[in-house]
Amino acid sequence: MKVALVTGASAGIGEATALALKDAGYTVYGAARRVERMAGLAERGVKVLAMDVTDDASMVAGIERIIEESGRIDVLVNNAGYGSYGAFEDVPLSEGKYQFEVNLFGLARLVQLTTPHMRAQGSGKIVNISSIGGKIYEPLGGWYHSTKFAVEGLSDSLRLELKPFGIDVVVVEPGAIKTEWGGIAIENLLKTSGDTAYAPQAKALAKLFDGAARGSHPKVIADVIVKAVRARRPKTRYAAGFGAKPILFVRRVLPDRAFDALFLGALRRFA
Repeated sequence: MKVALVTGASAGIGEATALALKDAGYTVYGAARRVERMAGLAERGVKVLAMDVTDDASMVAGIERIIEESGRIDVLVNNAGYGSYGAFEDVPLSEGKYQFEVNLFGLARLVQLTTPHMRAQGSGKIVNISSIGGKIYEPLGGWYHSTKFAVEGLSDSLRLELKPFGIDVVVVEPGAIKTEWGGIAIENLLKTSGDTAYAPQAKALAKLFDGAARGSHPKVIADVIVKAVRARRPKTRYAAGFGAKPILFVRRVLPDRAFDALFLGALRRFA
């Protein structure tokens, strides 16, 4: 039986993906910092791991446990991440660094830890959860978008690097999804810039995010991930969820200044 590891499995896309892969016949390990929030997964037969993607020891221990118990790892779904918003001037550099630790370097370290096992078996799938935020941009989202642009670039290089060993690298770009992400992003945004010179933008963007929270169910993304990992020749990228494909299409066809104007116009409507 093929073995999958899903990070950020305590809620949202990660939880839905762990269950979808289990239903598809995989042995699934769900990883998150808060094991108690994965009790429902454990009841459904998912093996739960305590893992903090900013703690190297916990990542090493998690991969060692998977190999010891299952003898292989076929799928890595790098889903752990969060959105930290606020005006660049207002966000402490320490927060920017932490955003990269969670969204990029944790992902990168798990790739380093799993690829030797995938190379040895001559196959594997690495699914990196990016975002449409890896292709577009917003004011007050500089750190978040930087991490997702970085995930896109790293994934492209890895795709070429690992292909000779039978390892596929896939990027998934969700649009608006009904998860905790939006609430956390709004809270960080208003806490950081809600009372500064950037308050008008922060409050308008918070309203925009609140509207986008009525997005697709996480299972939409989970189903795409299952499709990708089961495909003999998966696509390099899958965009899914509310608004994903239309927004990415608009970004492709509009020049930067036109996209700027479109986004700023949307913010003015929420001001």
